[in-house]
Amino acid sequence: MNSAPQSLRRHIAIFGRRNVGKSSLINALTGQDVAIVSPEAGTTTDPVNRAMEILPLGPCLLIDTAGFDDEGAVGELRNKRTHKVLDQTDLAILVIDQANDLSLEKQWLDELHRLGIPVVTVLNKSDKHEQLDALIEQLMAALGMRPVAVSAATGSGIDMLRKALAEAAGDEQELSLTGSLAKAGDSVLLVMQQDPQAPKGRLILPQVQTLRDLLDKGCIATCCGVDTLRQSLSALTKSPSLIITDSQVFAQVYELKPEGTRLTSFSVLMAAAKGNIEVLIEGARAIDHLTPHSRVLIAEACTHAPMSEDIGRVKIPRMLRKKYGESIAFDIHAGKDYPADLKQYDLIVHCGACMFNRRLMLSRIVRAQEQGVPITNYGLAIAHMQGILDKVALP
Repeated sequence: MNSAPQSLRRHIAIFGRRNVGKSSLINALTGQDVAIVSPEAGTTTDPVNRAMEILPLGPCLLIDTAGFDDEGAVGELRNKRTHKVLDQTDLAILVIDQANDLSLEKQWLDELHRLGIPVVTVLNKSDKHEQLDALIEQLMAALGMRPVAVSAATGSGIDMLRKALAEAAGDEQELSLTGSLAKAGDSVLLVMQQDPQAPKGRLILPQVQTLRDLLDKGCIATCCGVDTLRQSLSALTKSPSLIITDSQVFAQVYELKPEGTRLTSFSVLMAAAKGNIEVLIEGARAIDHLTPHSRVLIAEACTHAPMSEDIGRVKIPRMLRKKYGESIAFDIHAGKDYPADLKQYDLIVHCGACMFNRRLMLSRIVRAQEQGVPITNYGLAIAHMQGILDKVALP
């Protein structure tokens, strides 16, 4: 579990004012000194991620944030970074240590509720309050939520907090990447084209996750490269029920696939698992409405040193320029770097987001919708430009 990718972990963000004990609470929750603790206000200056196993929640990513009451020019920048964490938050902890002015806490609670993020309020430093029950009732009346009383210093109430977090998280059902496309006993052929940017000796994450999904389902999974696809099909006693391919070789694989075998791609599977596939398909069809003067945003979840024939930076721009001419413009944004103003773009083409959790990808889709900008992903865009989007099987 401790080796689970960050994208598959539940993202739990801890919010609160400076010096309320957010970092101490993380240490108490995990039973380890994973966050720097100091009596000086403002010790945590930027969001800090800690991958941990927290029972009964399982693998989690704890995000320690700067106090949202930080002041001054630098404080304002820190507040913006703290606020940006909301885009990836699956579950929030709001930490309080007193019942005086709660205006900021109320603002954050309202925002969390608006975004549909489950939240647990915590009264920290409970060992220092003589009238604890009265204080809890006061906070409940002010915030509309009963806080969990804990002491990060003594460990009191930490078990209750873990239980409250599990209840707030609910029974989240793990998504199957292949959905209804594959079931136990199905023969599935994976065309695992090796990207030159993948680390030597390793498969890229979508391929690994898809293969694991098929094995968990009890499917009969066979792997090959695009150059050995014909031989692999000939070696099978019967045609596979499904072929999953790298989007970059969609057209080649489609020409060779047997009649009756469904075809999809790793990127299409990611589109359904990580985001709203209907919106992303609509975005792919919006490619037809671009012009030679259009501006396109290429968004990548991971940061890497681009190599030749990079799918997002080279291949997709080349396909669009072939269709609309050299004057079509492209901007590249990688990792968590994503512009707030999307109205300058006529289309957003996003990667499969295997490095993001679902909430972060959905937040990007919602932001694009709110600003009226079509958004799609690599695999759907390529399938549409190659004229086979309607022939691709969707999970």
